Amino acid sequence: GAPIGYAPEALRVYQPECPLLNWASDALFEMAKQLCPKQVDMAIVNIGGMRCNWGAGDITFRHVFELMPFDNELVVLTLQGKDILELCEIFAQSGGQGVAGLHMNAEKGIVKSAKIEGKEIVPEAYYTVATSDYLSQGTDGMTPLKNHIQLWKSDKKIRDLYIEYIQQVKIVQSTVDGRMNITK
Repeated sequence: GAPIGYAPEALRVYQPECPLLNWASDALFEMAKQLCPKQVDMAIVNIGGMRCNWGAGDITFRHVFELMPFDNELVVLTLQGKDILELCEIFAQSGGQGVAGLHMNAEKGIVKSAKIEGKEIVPEAYYTVATSDYLSQGTDGMTPLKNHIQLWKSDKKIRDLYIEYIQQVKIVQSTVDGRMNITK
């Protein structure tokens, strides 16, 4: 297929934090901000949803389909800080998931800090989380996502949003930046 973008370096999937999961989370976060009428605070992508690694070189439609063979759609959930903090505990224990907008530090399964936009998460405050309709049901161990009080539907497949994002940015790259800092 014709290339839609170019990856200067390979993007791989591994825990606790990896370039491909960071890319996927950042891409979802960015597209959610473009589409959703309300502010989007963070994004979550599950590592189990990433079905391949991407090598360096041209990125085609096929790469995106291989990465994301599911018809999951983007949703934005409104939930309380306490639910996000509980999610952070789950991430700390399960070894990490894909996030954007969130930075967390954990040691031996205990969360030491969790911040959105550089500010500690307030348990009573409400935050918005871009994720998949699949995860919004609390699947893949992410039970606290079920506690959302509002759900905004994009009616767009995440795969199509990834394609659109690549067409916008052209260069597909990401680094490990410490957003999911988990030490055993």
